[in-house]
Amino acid sequence: MDIPWWRDAVVYEIYVRSFADASGDGVGDLAGVRERLPYLKELGVDAVWLTPFYPSPMADGGYDVADYRGVDPQFGTPADFDAMVADAHALGLRVLVDVVPNHSSSEHPWFQAALRGEGRDRYVFRDRPNNWQSTFSGPAWTQVDDGSWYLHLFAPEQPDFNWRNPEVREEFLDILRFWLDKGVDGFRIDVAMGLFKAEGLPDVGDQSFTSRSPVWGQPEVHDVYRDWRALLDTYPGDRMAVGEVWTDTLEDLALYVRPDELHQSFNFAWLQAPWSATAFRKVIDDTVATVPFATWVLSNHDVVRHRTRYGTADPGTGMSRAKAALLATLALPGSAYLYQGEELGLPEVENLPPEARQDPVFKRSGGELPGRDGCRVPIPWSARGDSYGFSPEGVKPWLPQPEEFAELSVARQTGDPDSTLEFYRRALACRRELGRTIPYELEWLESSEDVLVFARGPLVCALNCGVGPVPLPPHDGVLLASGPVGDTLPPDTAVWLRREVS
Repeated sequence: MDIPWWRDAVVYEIYVRSFADASGDGVGDLAGVRERLPYLKELGVDAVWLTPFYPSPMADGGYDVADYRGVDPQFGTPADFDAMVADAHALGLRVLVDVVPNHSSSEHPWFQAALRGEGRDRYVFRDRPNNWQSTFSGPAWTQVDDGSWYLHLFAPEQPDFNWRNPEVREEFLDILRFWLDKGVDGFRIDVAMGLFKAEGLPDVGDQSFTSRSPVWGQPEVHDVYRDWRALLDTYPGDRMAVGEVWTDTLEDLALYVRPDELHQSFNFAWLQAPWSATAFRKVIDDTVATVPFATWVLSNHDVVRHRTRYGTADPGTGMSRAKAALLATLALPGSAYLYQGEELGLPEVENLPPEARQDPVFKRSGGELPGRDGCRVPIPWSARGDSYGFSPEGVKPWLPQPEEFAELSVARQTGDPDSTLEFYRRALACRRELGRTIPYELEWLESSEDVLVFARGPLVCALNCGVGPVPLPPHDGVLLASGPVGDTLPPDTAVWLRREVS
């Protein structure tokens, strides 16, 4: 049986606003993505995932969509999108785009009609609000002029669709067809466990992402993804969908990736695990035993960058652990999703001035919550200039970059064998060389409590999460290490070893 490309792909998330600005307005765009595709090919990834570039008032960085079939002028034109996809395919890169089905922009024509009393059943309106709270802080309900209230689990500018209305289901099938016909290879589904809310909208005491919440993960959502899977299967080329599913159990996560539903769901348990061999092993065991076609991710546009998470008190420790975590991630069975800039070792930018922050989480919480701007700061391409090469000379980016970005820039790191960028390139090249010669199955090898050691055929991966060096496992050669190794593996270091197998 042919193995689909996505099963063990390395996918690179492009947060479009912060990747590369070709137009010179301080905001990243599709032409900028197109110009940098050769960089991604050289990096060694298999696919790119683009965050929303659709027409939007940008109340939530584009996740408030006003037109699901267009391109916001800030990001370019439909022709720019077509050219970018064509160039990506010519380089052998697949293209995934974000689809946002839980909510639209309040400026979407459907919602504007609903405010006039037309087609209101496409959204969730009620005469009285319940006690639900917005994920972005504050009440999840806003009152309109006629006295009724509409639901928004995120910002008020993001009204939730009513997925019990068949018109909504048909609309999104048509949206998927539109982008599939333009050649996209798959979709990342935003808030994939959302969509439906429990009948009657009961009050809740706990609104966290759990498998038994009236707010999230209603069973009806699975029928939607069966319809989407059936549509994707009518297109050639292994078109796929990966869900952003926040839940409290891997058993619940696995329900989204049954054979007739989504192809993959993000495994946030890996991202949320502390720096601990025991914690890592539990996530790996539970994932491999429960979820088919596993995914592994360390950072994305919604969370603190993992270099900072792993070493808030010591940047050096954070960097060492981030590189070691990459080797462990790339050695696991399944696909890996990278977030732009992690190959440069970018940290979370934690000292952004309040007036520069744009995340609605920061604004709606009155500044009590920092929001997600710190992981969205534009990435540095050169070591000098007003934007370190992100925008044309003389243009400042939409979020300010710290001075340390100069030393972390692509230009400064390229060709330096000790740089994080060149380490990523070597790791991805080595993974590609090993390719599908290594089995999907994972085998645990003997190790101490603070060390993770597993094998897949001839590949052995060891990760030392302890405080002292440990002996290297038996091996027939070193393939790659995240730091210097001799006969021992230092703390906060990982290594790939070769072993002979009969």
